[in-house]
Amino acid sequence: MMEKKQIESIRNQRRPKGIVSELTVNLLHLKNPWITAFWSAIFPGLGFLIMGSYIKGFLLIIGATIANSMGHINQAIIYGLTGQAELAKQILDTRWLLFYAPLQIFATWSSYHLTADLNKYAILAAREGSGIIPFKIGTWDIGFLDKRNPWVAVAWSLLMPGLGHLYSHRIPTSFYLLTWWIGMSYMAHLLPAIHQTFLGNFSEAIATIRQEWFLYLVAIYPYSVYDAYVNTVEYNILFDQEQSQFLIDNYQNCKFPMPAMDNRH
Repeated sequence: MMEKKQIESIRNQRRPKGIVSELTVNLLHLKNPWITAFWSAIFPGLGFLIMGSYIKGFLLIIGATIANSMGHINQAIIYGLTGQAELAKQILDTRWLLFYAPLQIFATWSSYHLTADLNKYAILAAREGSGIIPFKIGTWDIGFLDKRNPWVAVAWSLLMPGLGHLYSHRIPTSFYLLTWWIGMSYMAHLLPAIHQTFLGNFSEAIATIRQEWFLYLVAIYPYSVYDAYVNTVEYNILFDQEQSQFLIDNYQNCKFPMPAMDNRH
C-alpha cells in the first residue's frame, strides 16, 4: 500500500509539534512557567535551555558565570550561609554584582513569559494535528525519534551531567553541560577531593575542595537530572503521537466506526 502524501508539507505548517535535526529534537509541549522561572533564578540561562532556546541560554550562562566569578558572588553566599557576614561584605565586588543582578532578573522574567507564550502554540499545534518528520540524516549525525528509558537518562546524568542529554539526542545542551561540568569540576578540585574520600581522608577532601566553584555543581547536577528525565518522557510522547498519526493517515479506513460496536442484535 502506497503511503499517502501529507496535505501540507512540514515547511508550510504554521505550528509544527517538533523538529528532528542532526543535533537535537526540539518540540512544543506544555510546561509549567514557574518551573522554567525557578531554574533561571537558580542560574540565569537554565530556563532557556529547558525551552530549547539555546543561543539565549548559552549567552546568559556565560555572562552570569563571568559576573559571578569576578564578583566572588558564590564565595559571598557561602560566607553568608555560614554566618560570616563581614567576610561576605569584604569579598563581594558590588560592580560585578550589579552586572549579575539584571541578568538574573531578566532571565527569570523572560523565561516565564516565553514558556507561557510557547504553551499557547503547543495547544494550537495539538489541535491542528501538526505532523513531524521523525528521521533526519545529515553530514554530522543521524537524528530520529525512538523510545528511550527516562531512568537511563537520569543514571547517565548522575554519572556525569550532559551524558543523559547525549543519550536523548539533545546534543547542544549535552555539549554545554559537559563543558561546564568539566570546567567547574577542575576549578573546584572535585576529582582530587573524591579521590581523598575514597581513601578515607575526609578532612583532606574537605580542605581540597574549593567551595566557591563547587557551588556551581550544586546547580548543574539537579538541573541535568531533571531536564534529561523530562525531555526523554516528552520525546517518548512525541514518538507515540507521530506513530499514531501515521497509522491513522495511511492505514485506517475513514469509514471505520470508532469505537467498534456489535450491531448483530
